[in-house]
Amino acid sequence: MRRVLVLVALLAAIPASAVTIEWVYVGEPDNPPDTTNCSGCGSVSYGYYISKYEVTNAQYAEFLNAKAASDPLGLYNTSMGSDATFGGITRSGVSGSYSYTAKAGFENKPVAYVSFYDSLRFANWLNNGQGSTSTETGAYTLLGTATPSNGLTVTRNPGAITFLPSDDEWYKAAYYDPALPGYYDYPAGIDTQTTCATPSATPNTANCQSAVDALTDVGSYTGSVSPYGTFDQGGNVGEWNETIVVSTLNPLLKFRRVWGGSWESTDDDLAGAFPGSTPPAAAKNSVGIRVASLVPEPDAGLLGITAVLGLAANRRRRAS
Repeated sequence: MRRVLVLVALLAAIPASAVTIEWVYVGEPDNPPDTTNCSGCGSVSYGYYISKYEVTNAQYAEFLNAKAASDPLGLYNTSMGSDATFGGITRSGVSGSYSYTAKAGFENKPVAYVSFYDSLRFANWLNNGQGSTSTETGAYTLLGTATPSNGLTVTRNPGAITFLPSDDEWYKAAYYDPALPGYYDYPAGIDTQTTCATPSATPNTANCQSAVDALTDVGSYTGSVSPYGTFDQGGNVGEWNETIVVSTLNPLLKFRRVWGGSWESTDDDLAGAFPGSTPPAAAKNSVGIRVASLVPEPDAGLLGITAVLGLAANRRRRAS
């Protein structure tokens, strides 16, 4: 009985998860790299999961409500509220009791106006189990301010569970098809240039080149799924990537990779041959978040404890 009570206490101590990520599995470890479009991108030596969709306003609002009651880290950008076209989250109240709500009709659109540092903190929060857990440690170690002093050089910590994808992780999920096996030029499982259009089930279409002039709900291009099952790795918003990009003109300038093009990008920019990069402190209406993980569910630990609890209860009943 004492063992059961301890397990119940452990369950109570685990934070409830407000955000559920829908994952797809990217297998085929040790796949060959793409040497045609990206000079060696896409080879990953392990299986992993990547989010099926871009992180939405509703999901990011849950993060803000958990961690930004006073917001000293600047996790909320005021353009999220003031931009009627691309901003999807409003803030109310005063510092110390701020609350956040996804705008009506924007709940399932990708969050925009997030910096690289915001994205790392969201990943840390997921990695640590959500709730009141830290945004400053976990998958990445950050040094405490909105623009952390180690921000230009921070990298993924050993043992990270949920994180921003690397170049190779992102690229493989977008362009690699294990059935070939090999790489496509565009992220909808085809070598033909993507058509920029309004949402539909038409294959190989995307929200790009201002065809919509706004963000679309994640997964709206239902006929344009990648071989692994992800949506919008081309268009809608570009997606922060943890890879450091050093300026060729000034080695002291460091950027972070942004993959996939956006609502305003040309159709060429969706190809694997054309990655982008952006200063890590920048927060734009064309850049958002996709996350990756080494486990299928952030609550795997909770499920494991639940199973042990059930086993302990069964044993107790049998003993009785």
